[in-house]
Amino acid sequence: MPIELAPDKLCHICSQNHFNFETTADLPGSAKIIGQPRGTRAIEFGIGIKSQGYNTYVLGATGTGRATAIERFLQDRTRQEPAPSDWIYVHNFTVPHQPRAIAFAAGRGAAFKDKMAALIDQLQIDLPQAFDTDAYQEEIQGVRQGFEQKQTELLQNFQQKAAEQGFALLNTASGFTLTPMMDGSPMTPEAWQQLPVEKRRELDDTRQTLGGELENILHQLRETEANTQQTIKQIDNEVAQKAIQHLFVQLKSEYTANEDVQIYLEAVRQDVLSQIDAFAPPVDKEADIQMDLSRYQVNLLVNNGQTSGAPVIIEQNPTYHNLFGRIEYEMHGGFVSTHFTNIKCGSLHWANGGYLIMNANELMKNPAAWEALKRALKTKEIFVQPSANMDSGQVVAKSLDPEAIPLKVKIILLGSPSMYYLLFSRDEDFGDLFKVRADFDTFMPRDDAHEAEYAQFVATLCHEEGLNHFDRAAVEKMVEFGSRLADHQDKLSTRFGMVADLIREASYWTEVNGRTTVTAADVKQALDERRYRANSVEKQMQEHILEGSRFIATEGAVVGQVNGLTVLDTGDYAFGQPSRITARTFMGEGGVVHIERETEMSGPIHDKGLLTLRGYLGGKYAQNQPLTLTASLTFEQNYGGVDGDSASSTEIYALFSSLSGIPIKQGIAVTGSVNQLGKIQPIGGVNEKIEGFFDVCQARGLTGEQGVMIPASNMDNLMLREDVVTAVKSGQFHIWTIETIDEGIELLTGVPAGVADESGNYPEGTVHHTVQKRLLELAEEMKAFGSED
Repeated sequence: MPIELAPDKLCHICSQNHFNFETTADLPGSAKIIGQPRGTRAIEFGIGIKSQGYNTYVLGATGTGRATAIERFLQDRTRQEPAPSDWIYVHNFTVPHQPRAIAFAAGRGAAFKDKMAALIDQLQIDLPQAFDTDAYQEEIQGVRQGFEQKQTELLQNFQQKAAEQGFALLNTASGFTLTPMMDGSPMTPEAWQQLPVEKRRELDDTRQTLGGELENILHQLRETEANTQQTIKQIDNEVAQKAIQHLFVQLKSEYTANEDVQIYLEAVRQDVLSQIDAFAPPVDKEADIQMDLSRYQVNLLVNNGQTSGAPVIIEQNPTYHNLFGRIEYEMHGGFVSTHFTNIKCGSLHWANGGYLIMNANELMKNPAAWEALKRALKTKEIFVQPSANMDSGQVVAKSLDPEAIPLKVKIILLGSPSMYYLLFSRDEDFGDLFKVRADFDTFMPRDDAHEAEYAQFVATLCHEEGLNHFDRAAVEKMVEFGSRLADHQDKLSTRFGMVADLIREASYWTEVNGRTTVTAADVKQALDERRYRANSVEKQMQEHILEGSRFIATEGAVVGQVNGLTVLDTGDYAFGQPSRITARTFMGEGGVVHIERETEMSGPIHDKGLLTLRGYLGGKYAQNQPLTLTASLTFEQNYGGVDGDSASSTEIYALFSSLSGIPIKQGIAVTGSVNQLGKIQPIGGVNEKIEGFFDVCQARGLTGEQGVMIPASNMDNLMLREDVVTAVKSGQFHIWTIETIDEGIELLTGVPAGVADESGNYPEGTVHHTVQKRLLELAEEMKAFGSED
């Protein structure tokens, strides 16, 4: 028998004073992941196990607030863990294109950068001052004068000897040269030609002898000059060492435990000493020689000085550069160049020593990033390098190959189950790198404990975002909204993204209404406003019905015509609408034909429902006689296609009515799938379907005879609007549940369905008897028609 549901069965309402707080301000915030015991346990396992490859993939639907919940959960669980190291890049004095990476305790990297900057500043003061003393100038001048005296002495002695042998030493642009003398002056070419051959030969021999002596003298002078320069350099080095030694001794003493820093500081000291010429006073006092000190700068790549516990990073756009950092380039004088200070970090650097949360779908949009991430997880190193597209010629410049940074991170990917299965089957590395699977359900049980967690979630969001707090009744409405999202009286939705949106919107309307605490009325207004913003299409379709351009009857009785129910989804809003389903039956052997299927406007699930319908009819009526008929079914005024099998029972009712000639009540709308045995199966969108038909009936005026017939197995899914419940309570609208086709046809026609006897015959005055009789008539008429041919 059909069961008419009482109002208290239509929605699971929270009892008054269900919670023991006045407002959510009385509740503390919580970092707990709500309603996900299986997923939470998996995440705890994933972050607890230290072995390689135990990264986590979180499966679940979007909108469950997974990223925020996991971030909050991890931050709470890892707050007591030590903050990871700072990382810096410094110049590599041995291999300049391979900057060195050095680790520091959290916060000390920034301090070292400041100390190096102070050292550079002090070097620029101390070194020039050291070379600007009278003692230094006198010592250097003495060395240079010694060289000049020796040079003068050697050249003068040689000039005197050459003069005694008739030659002059001339200093020309091309160097020293020996020229014969005549009468105290260099001999002219004409005078040379007038000399006897023997005299010229004698002078050539003398010039050759003197030339050899001159070469020896010049060689001696070059050696003396080199020794002089070496002496000056040694003096410079000694002066510089005295000037900078205390600076480096002091700085080294602060980092005795960091061997990498000790090595780097010694390399800096040696490099400074090798660059003394830039600090020494130039011979030309007007020359402006500036030393390039940029090589001594520190690139503070990661600063964890303000990090509390292990870092928890969410990367919303996991591109290659966002994950691994980048090397920036500069244009100088038309040339592209870079420097180790242009190395920028990525989210992997920030998450190093902690956790990195990413969306799997977004990551897979960047194949280069995914491949590089797998490589980094395998090698446990982060390489900052130009991506593949930069190697293809987009940047024509000398690049850098920075030293890799050790990687210790847990990756948490958020994605759909289908993406997980695809990666697991297609990517051979995925199973080795993501060994932890965390399933996030979209529902959780509705009991006192989970309702309290809902209240805790409301409180936490209000605390974190500074929203108006909710009173007890408002939280009860939020719990009811959670059940509506779950489409189940005994479950709550874990789509906390949508729950959080309603919390924010209710807080907004509270302020608009001039209150400081959110009430149940504010929550209801937020829901009403949300529906109003999104239901333009719904209202247009209702107007077409009310204007009569779309045929939907809500009163009277018609043969072969039933009000089915459909759900339309416009993205962020779904609503139900009645749809007229009609059936025509006549002589023939075409069987049951669905116009939507014949015109390819139906989906595979609907086609399956049609075949199930045929199976039911055959089992019901063709045991002792052939099922000989042609029947045409259609969704009237449907131009957009149809799918799903929730109208299969409705189609059977239309066929029964057409075959029997018994009219169907138009005030009752129907939904429900059917199996081949005539059992009514559950369907989706039951609340939207009921409310859609109710809105049409209410707009026309409720008669007290209208209602909706649903599968009994959908009773727990009812979370109807307050106005529908109120109408049922006043007897103006009805909700019935049925378990079989027979119960449904009895309610729709007011005629007993009938039970077959042992011979398979139904009693007179029943629907099945009338249908069976008509089918026999059609068979006989078809047989007679065939014999006439």
